[in-house]
Amino acid sequence: MRLDPLREAKPAAPGPRPGAARPADGAAFGDAPRQAVARQSGTTAAPAVEFSKHAQERLEQRGIRLTDDLLGRLNGAVDRAEGKGSQTTLVLIDDTAFVVGVPNRRVVTVADQSMLRERVFTNIDSMVIA
Repeated sequence: MRLDPLREAKPAAPGPRPGAARPADGAAFGDAPRQAVARQSGTTAAPAVEFSKHAQERLEQRGIRLTDDLLGRLNGAVDRAEGKGSQTTLVLIDDTAFVVGVPNRRVVTVADQSMLRERVFTNIDSMVIA
């Protein structure tokens, strides 16, 4: 009795998508905000905020630069919201709004001044002005 060779084959280990772009140092695009925060904080305190794919796209579309100062202020704001037991917070930094899932420290969306015209944010339980 012969077995079908296709049934015996093991699935290939997942790897990078064909054609997926990687920076020269091998880091993924989504790692840039996290790496900048790690450089800025340099402490073992709370982990740095992460950015969802949606939030990363909004940053790029709206031309918002993540400076060390901005990331430090964002991390500090999330720390304060976490200390108050918040679940989802709106963080206002200058003319930029970040909606952050506090328990997982994940930025879910970003809005700049032009997007703040309606001034209505739903499904948040706190706001921090940083």
